[in-house]
Amino acid sequence: MTIEQFEKQLNILHEDNHIIVVVKPRNMPSQADKSGDKDLLTFIKEYLKLKYQKPGNVYLALVHRLDRPTGGVMMFAKTDKAAARLSEQLREGEVGKKYLAVVGGEPRDKQGRLQHYLIKDERNNIVKANVGAVTGSKSAVLDYKVLDHNEGLSLVDINLITGRGHQARVQMAAIGHALYGDHKYSPAGKIAGYGKPLSLWAYSLTFTHPVSKDTLVFKVFPPVEEIPWSLFPMDKHIPIIKPQLT
Repeated sequence: MTIEQFEKQLNILHEDNHIIVVVKPRNMPSQADKSGDKDLLTFIKEYLKLKYQKPGNVYLALVHRLDRPTGGVMMFAKTDKAAARLSEQLREGEVGKKYLAVVGGEPRDKQGRLQHYLIKDERNNIVKANVGAVTGSKSAVLDYKVLDHNEGLSLVDINLITGRGHQARVQMAAIGHALYGDHKYSPAGKIAGYGKPLSLWAYSLTFTHPVSKDTLVFKVFPPVEEIPWSLFPMDKHIPIIKPQLT
């Protein structure tokens, strides 16, 4: 594969000596898993090895993850110093992660905060939401805002305060509004978008550059040509900007 082919497939938003920011494709693992399918971390390493003609192993750190079905903006660290500083930002809640989701129905409250205690069933790879803490559970908090409603579906802006696996999916399902295309957390027989891809997209990522200390903002549209995204005037609700320094 050529550098040009790599860059086309990776959809690189930004790269410098310390970080690389790309658009993760839907249904690609963030890192290698038991499926053996091509994963984003390994793919970027292959790109860097070719681009910089590195003879040995390429250092690249995964500092945050997106669930396999979720596409959108992801950052990776190219040095251990950058990885440590970005990981600290994540721990301190200083990284802004916003998602777009299309859910079934229309939430009664147009915006609000959801707080649950999540516990994962490792055997079945499913997360359960509880209103109170139980043994082994972790607190999960998100803010949401309904942006639009059309054909029995709602476009929702989700801001994750915590970063738990499957968090947006299980918390929205817990209030009766499962994501379009979500077979795992939709009520039996009531799957909006049966057979369609999961409608969850990491559209915005904001963080401080680990070396320059500039604030970096990256935003990218979901696949707006596809249903259900095409049901909503996306540019009206989400002003997409070029990567910028502030």
